[in-house]
Amino acid sequence: MSTNQAPADAAVPEISGLDGPFPAGDVVIVASRYNASICDSLVKGSLETLAEAGIDGDRVRVVRVPGAWELSLVAAQLLPREDVAAVITLGCVIRGETTHDQHINRAVSDSLMQLSLQCVKPIGFGLLTCNTLEQALQRSGGNVGNKGHEAAEAALEMLRLQLKIA
Repeated sequence: MSTNQAPADAAVPEISGLDGPFPAGDVVIVASRYNASICDSLVKGSLETLAEAGIDGDRVRVVRVPGAWELSLVAAQLLPREDVAAVITLGCVIRGETTHDQHINRAVSDSLMQLSLQCVKPIGFGLLTCNTLEQALQRSGGNVGNKGHEAAEAALEMLRLQLKIA
């Protein structure tokens, strides 16, 4: 065996963001007003998750935008700010009769990933990209869960992880 290899049964140290403190700064939820009842449910889920994690209400803000298309612009304005630790983006695009949804979904997804990498800050991705209203309802508090919770959980885990690896 090479001296650079650990034995197969040796424990390998692992760093995760599942526990530990959070860095200073606010967590901002940027949420679409379009498909309002679905997005309101996503916001509620994110707020519940942040509160359960111990993020004080004075460190949380909700910013509303017209639709999913506008999520990236507002996130781009918020992420460079020193008082913002993470952004959670929430929206819902439901397929229609044209390919409009595909263009919106791809552009928003790509731009949010680029923003996260450029700013080196977490973005919780809670953009529902559904084929039907029923799918959206199931993913915003129905039998599939609430993607608002999941987006907030991912952002919180990444905040802890970044603090550990800094």
